[in-house]
Amino acid sequence: MMENKININDIDEEVLKNAVKSGTTTVGVMFKDGVVIGTESQATAGYTVASKTAQKLFEINKFTAATISGGVADAQYVVDQIKALSKLREVEDGKVPEPKYIANVTRNILFSGRSYFLAMMIVGGYSQNEDKGKLYGIDLLGTLFEEDNYLSFGSGSPFSLGVLESDWKPNLTKDEAIELIKTAISSSRERDAASGFNIQITVIDKNGYTQIQ
Repeated sequence: MMENKININDIDEEVLKNAVKSGTTTVGVMFKDGVVIGTESQATAGYTVASKTAQKLFEINKFTAATISGGVADAQYVVDQIKALSKLREVEDGKVPEPKYIANVTRNILFSGRSYFLAMMIVGGYSQNEDKGKLYGIDLLGTLFEEDNYLSFGSGSPFSLGVLESDWKPNLTKDEAIELIKTAISSSRERDAASGFNIQITVIDKNGYTQIQ
């Protein structure tokens, strides 16, 4: 039987663009004792709300979390890989790996795919070696950059960034950072059709990963 093979060159460029469109809002905020990471729970398929309870915030290990934006299947695959590699490193070294290690592993996976994985991820956590919070962004090409204040990815990020640029300040308390991230995500939910429903937030400090809501 002859196999039907699709040549990507035969796919209309506009169709291809529409096929990979996705929307979400993910945010990371530094505070004086660690980092707060948040997102919302709406998953879209084109103009359809595919889920109101999508999980977009994941515990990678006791001191590191990650958010996902982009293609859900791709992002979930990357999360599964970095969770497994984190556990393997923990077994080998006898201690929880640093957030920087997780960020670099994520970067290597996405870089090796060179846009094969349609995912942009925020990796944040608490460094036991440096005694402070760490915040990283990794795009679908594997570009890795570290932020000292805040970060936002996804279709709703311009609205969240407007709030963050206006209200973020050095040495935020944990409660102030939580309220700021709620305000930022709420702004995106109001203005971005692809962002909505429940807010998911975690705090990571010297005590480890704590789910807030």
